[in-house]
Amino acid sequence: MKIKHILFISAFLMFSISSTAQKISHPKGGAIGQWRLLGQTHAQHTADHDVIIVKGPYDNFRKIKFKVTDAPLNMLKIVVTYDNGVPDNITVRQNISKGGESRVIDLRGAGKRSIRKIQFWYDTKGFLNGQADVTVFGMK
Repeated sequence: MKIKHILFISAFLMFSISSTAQKISHPKGGAIGQWRLLGQTHAQHTADHDVIIVKGPYDNFRKIKFKVTDAPLNMLKIVVTYDNGVPDNITVRQNISKGGESRVIDLRGAGKRSIRKIQFWYDTKGFLNGQADVTVFGMK
């Protein structure tokens, strides 16, 4: 009887955890044409969506990419929200292996592309593979 209660409580807690993890990033400066670290998060098996909030300096970026370590990940889509509040919905649909990178993603528009927030949706590749570490890079 006690085992059933423990299993029920464990399952309840697992599914009641928020499905969105949010990280705040403070990127460092860098040269034009070089990749800069924008943020990092851990893809949880209990979530399918993460957010990285980019806190200044709000440089203009032309491209972004993701590097995945520790476990594989299926990146479904991303939404980049710019300083002016305009979102850029980007379909990715890419399986990224452990230690792999996404394709380079060109950001739309010319001029101001100052990133405030990067949201991404993903599928993890099973509990046995561990927790994927996702790092986002931007290029000016």
